[in-house]
Amino acid sequence: MTFSDLGIDQDMVDALAAKGIIEPFPIQSQTIPLALSGQDIIGQAKTGTGKTFGFGLPLVQRLGADPEPGVQALVVVPTRELAVQVTEDLELATRNRPTKIVSIYGGKAYEGQVEQLKAGAQIVVGTPGRLLDLAGQRLLSLANVRIMVLDEADKMLDLGFLPDVEKLFAQTPATRHTMLFSATMPGPVIALARRFMNRPVHIRASDPDEGLTQANIKHLIYRAHALDKDEVVARILQAEGRGRTVIFTRTKRAASKLTEELQDRGFNAGAVHGDMSQEAREKSMARFKAGKIDVLVATDVAARGIDVTDVTHVINHTIPEDEKTYLHRAGRTGRAGKTGISVTFVDWDDLHKWSLINRALDFGQPEPTETYSSSPHLYADLGIPEGAKGRLKATTRSEQSATSRPPRSESSRPPRAESEGSSDGRRRRRTRSGNGSSGADTEAQTTDASPESAPVEGGGEGGQPRRRNRSRRRRSGSAAPATPSE
Repeated sequence: MTFSDLGIDQDMVDALAAKGIIEPFPIQSQTIPLALSGQDIIGQAKTGTGKTFGFGLPLVQRLGADPEPGVQALVVVPTRELAVQVTEDLELATRNRPTKIVSIYGGKAYEGQVEQLKAGAQIVVGTPGRLLDLAGQRLLSLANVRIMVLDEADKMLDLGFLPDVEKLFAQTPATRHTMLFSATMPGPVIALARRFMNRPVHIRASDPDEGLTQANIKHLIYRAHALDKDEVVARILQAEGRGRTVIFTRTKRAASKLTEELQDRGFNAGAVHGDMSQEAREKSMARFKAGKIDVLVATDVAARGIDVTDVTHVINHTIPEDEKTYLHRAGRTGRAGKTGISVTFVDWDDLHKWSLINRALDFGQPEPTETYSSSPHLYADLGIPEGAKGRLKATTRSEQSATSRPPRSESSRPPRAESEGSSDGRRRRRTRSGNGSSGADTEAQTTDASPESAPVEGGGEGGQPRRRNRSRRRRSGSAAPATPSE
């Protein structure tokens, strides 16, 4: 079956085909025909199953090939990252038509979002808080909304957004077409659907054992020592077939620290956590999706918008708080029917947490395997090449070259040749003109100097010791005039 068989317009079929999206997923096959007819829908499916196109394609098509300016469709999502992801998918679907889409969420300036609204955007994708804020300022009108979508309703409930969602529903016409999607259906979400939807059809595109772990994900549970974790991670990142990888930490500080450690070891790593600005988080996500970085270190809250189909490995640097968080983290891999690997580190102090997760998910592994970076089973489980170490060879090549020439290595230079540290962490030397030159530049200029002739602190530019200036003063009786080269 193709999207054309489901009744999707050819311009959108072509846009999807250009990105290699040809055959619809089950949730799309079940949702699209009903949504095109205007039927209210409750779609129950976890993230990574293609539900965005399940509601997005019918939404775009029902607005028409050339819709009138003004907000006619509203997609409400729980997080900023998910707003960006949904917007990108809808922009792909509308590539060959003039429909305009705007993302509205906190953490970014109002001006750009308001300008897009004034420019006539027909589809709004946003988080509840900022949507209500703009609506309260009369910068966003929902009076003409024909289609409303509530995505990841259970997450809305977890974050306490359902009251805000009800306020948004109240500002839209009662005759609207409504679609609600949720991985689970807790009582408050069901009550919301009954209140604001008109005889919805419930589509369940999930297995009866939805709460259990996916069969296409290999789960590895290791009891690891805190001081050895980074070394283990670095070796896992060299496993055969390892593609994009997401690493979860418990805290923002731990995410930042691990990212710096991996970068120092030579890996293309980036971070997504709450201490970063929204612009910086979006930049990291964009680089990850584009393949400019292949390791993303994230906290749980920031990772909700990680919707990349080719993540091969997920690593829980710290154990999740509960089984729901575990499933959410592991679900970043094995998406769209692909296989994946989930590795979890359990500290000695967190064995009780693992016991609860193990029991809830029926892993049958009450005792995690004690594992170190040198453990043979680590290499065997993950296909790590024999002899792999925790630092990429490319980053150690210069260090190995330096140690092969002892007279020129840092260790062979007198300590007095090092001046005070600069604010960026590099050593600096003062030149005759009073300007500082970076340690990197000075080292390049003095490479050929022997240890005996190495300049002392405050030495002149190019490795010339200041005593030469003093001798010039003694001969002439006054300081020699500065030359242009100085």
